[in-house]
Amino acid sequence: MSRVYNFSAGPAVLPEEVLTEAAAEMLDYNGTGMSVMEMSHRSKAFQEIIDSAEADLRELMDIPDNYKVLFLQGGASQQFAMIPMNLMKNKVADYIVTGQWSKKAYAEAKKYGKANKIASSEDKTFSYIPDCTDLPVSDDADYVYICENNTIYGTKFKQLPDTKGKTLVADVSSCFLSEPVDVTKYGVIYGGVQKNVGPAGVVIVIIREDLITDDVLPGTPTMLQYKTHADAGSLYNTPPAYGIYICGKVFRWLKRQGGLAAMKERNARKAKILYDYLDESQMFKSPVEAKDRSMMNVTFITGNAGLDAKFVKEAKAAGFENLKGHRSVGGMRASIYNAMPEEGIKALVAFMKKFEEENL
Repeated sequence: MSRVYNFSAGPAVLPEEVLTEAAAEMLDYNGTGMSVMEMSHRSKAFQEIIDSAEADLRELMDIPDNYKVLFLQGGASQQFAMIPMNLMKNKVADYIVTGQWSKKAYAEAKKYGKANKIASSEDKTFSYIPDCTDLPVSDDADYVYICENNTIYGTKFKQLPDTKGKTLVADVSSCFLSEPVDVTKYGVIYGGVQKNVGPAGVVIVIIREDLITDDVLPGTPTMLQYKTHADAGSLYNTPPAYGIYICGKVFRWLKRQGGLAAMKERNARKAKILYDYLDESQMFKSPVEAKDRSMMNVTFITGNAGLDAKFVKEAKAAGFENLKGHRSVGGMRASIYNAMPEEGIKALVAFMKKFEEENL
């Protein structure tokens, strides 16, 4: 069977090169006579895997020495609690709510202290990013929180908010490694890898060292303290070893592609093909304000639920998988992460044009 074009928001498409390499090493990794799936996380072979993965990620993102890279479990959703548990020294934090995930993070933070919603785009179904140039940042806020790319709604912060000197914490799950970032602008930058980096089961946290302390909220479990994992080099307990191994392969693949500047150029080109068609189509529309459109998650609608369902069904039959929008918003969504080839976008647009001709 030939491979489909997989537009899933996550777990999502991975580079074929990486999958082929992993398949070749499935029974015998690097002469060890065993799979990475079977390997002790305390072994020399695995230590080399995690060390080289971290080194490659540091190189790709130009991560400064005063930031720790942690390979953790629990997904981005566990970070919704871990962040306030570790960072809420004054028991105050400010949240910018631009979608379901920042909304959930905000709700979770309220369990641990005073969480303030200082900006939101919920009034227009999260179809835009609010103006964050002059926010009512709390004087005693421990941090300001954003979800940088909103997978469900297809929006992206093109400019980081002015936090007025407060620590910026960002969930970058669905735009991780899609373009260069200045890590020094963040106190914490984290993402579940299952969208743009690797298989489900790993969350990568990049955190400034001064934020890693013993001074956490009373009752914080040992496993939910950043210091626990930082001190143990992400090996406090058995890590998601195979997931880390695949992430490492993706990092090397990204380096071979020319790094994050090259990926940004490629991703912008791919997204333009789809958005240009949506802007000229009589049937399909993007519900997102043009200035805030995501390069990674492109949402679109016909305005007719029956027609949307027909499109998704026929697209699947034609080899375009996972185009149905999130259950909370409906419509369609094409997640076009790093590993989605440009020909996949062109094939999708050709199919959409044909569908439009047949159904208008």
